[in-house]
Amino acid sequence: MVLKTIKGSLSIVLFIFLCIFFSCEERGWITDCSDCTASEPRESKLIVRLTGNELPVIVRVYQGEIEDSVLYASAEISGEKYTPGVNLNKKYTVAATYNTNGKTYIAIDAATPKAKYTEDQCKEPCYFVYDRVIDLRLKYTAD
Repeated sequence: MVLKTIKGSLSIVLFIFLCIFFSCEERGWITDCSDCTASEPRESKLIVRLTGNELPVIVRVYQGEIEDSVLYASAEISGEKYTPGVNLNKKYTVAATYNTNGKTYIAIDAATPKAKYTEDQCKEPCYFVYDRVIDLRLKYTAD
């Protein structure tokens, strides 16, 4: 009986730990040392992942919420990645408009790029930017 209680408690603690570690909020626990800089960055690049398409994808970057309609940047992209320069600690909402098989699909997501200082994750203490990847790839289309 006691063993079942301990086993159940350990399962719950492990589940909570995994949820916190793999949550998409406030990442920045895993550092790519090749992206580190000695001085604190003031700006960075968003990494917007797109579905490769024959037709250009219209990408609009809004500062803040999309409902505020503060257009920050706009471009027609034919590749699989778009990297506009942005300021740190500000929210950016990105909308990608795809025209496929005579239908229009719009993918929307947001990110708030932030810088974090680490002393022990790389060879030298450095700053790195996290929460800057936005995945707007189409998973499926209604054909």
